[in-house]
Amino acid sequence: MKGLSKTFLTGLAAILPIAVTLYVLIRLASWAESILGSGIKLVLPSHLYHVGMGMAAGVLLVFMLGVLMRVFVVRRLFTWGESVLGRIPLVKVIYGSVRDLMGFFSSGQTRGFSHVVLVTLGQTNISALGFVTREDLAGFVPGTSGTDLVAVYIPLSYQIGGHMVLVPRTAIHPLAMSMQDAMRFAITAGMTSNLPS
Repeated sequence: MKGLSKTFLTGLAAILPIAVTLYVLIRLASWAESILGSGIKLVLPSHLYHVGMGMAAGVLLVFMLGVLMRVFVVRRLFTWGESVLGRIPLVKVIYGSVRDLMGFFSSGQTRGFSHVVLVTLGQTNISALGFVTREDLAGFVPGTSGTDLVAVYIPLSYQIGGHMVLVPRTAIHPLAMSMQDAMRFAITAGMTSNLPS
């Protein structure tokens, strides 16, 4: 019975990541097909509509938005829209958090976020994997002027989210590790098998 359980768990470990990835992709495709497909059906005769057009329209829409964001006028309008959202109490927290998180992972906007470090926690011998998000806190956190503190984001395993801590510069140790590899390692609690040798 023990051997059967181990074999089953091995099979489950092999199929689960693929199944979850496929599920997320199918849900996104279904969402795009449902919303954008309905819009296409309004302007296109039913005999010309084919399943998948909504998903293709979603991909095209995202690509077109990326192209438009290179145009100065569109960028200005987008910035204006962001400033309007930034004045709405609940919306500004949600939108700002999602925008900053996407900027964190965007290769073109990493700024100081790609700095992977080990953080020593207090007087213990325990360390946590983290990302330096800001090295100069002056003007951002009152009362930190003249202190040598840095802001470090520590991700949580198996969930989206983490903790932002302010620690002395002496408590961090830089690592020669890419941000993507470090995040994968942290989120999977060190059980990832996709790190480079």
